[in-house]
Amino acid sequence: MKKNMGRFDRMVRVVLALAALFFVYNKMVTGTAAVVITIIAAVFILTSVLAICPLYSLLGIRTCRTSHSHA
Repeated sequence: MKKNMGRFDRMVRVVLALAALFFVYNKMVTGTAAVVITIIAAVFILTSVLAICPLYSLLGIRTCRTSHSHA
């Protein structure tokens, strides 16, 4: 798959994921909301590490400057 996320987009996702996990860890958010937030945070971190967002691919969005591909 081709990378479709730029550096800024990836950093924003990691910061949001860490903030969300902070709220869950400190029990500011609990129950079902905590589970949902944890899953979303995990997806944000995974997509940031891979620099690939499946939703961006479906919508034809790219926030990176150049196209890189991995086999």
